[in-house]
Amino acid sequence: MSSAEKGIRLTKRQIEVLTLIAQGYSNKEAADLLRVSKRTIECHLANIYDKLQVNNRTQAFRAATHLGLFPFEPTFGAVSI
Repeated sequence: MSSAEKGIRLTKRQIEVLTLIAQGYSNKEAADLLRVSKRTIECHLANIYDKLQVNNRTQAFRAATHLGLFPFEPTFGAVSI
């Protein structure tokens, strides 16, 4: 079942926040990059967790990827030439 079929949608900003968090940025670093407060990032994450019915960053990333809410291109172990 897709995210659309489940009625789960993340806003553009929530996808931006989750993408930065998935890349390993802290809340403060993500806030600085998006030019918002750390509290704003925390609110976005709380809303993401609620929508996806998860409790942490890892679960949110996995759920969003599984539901196809944003693309994921694995780079783990990739060799740069």
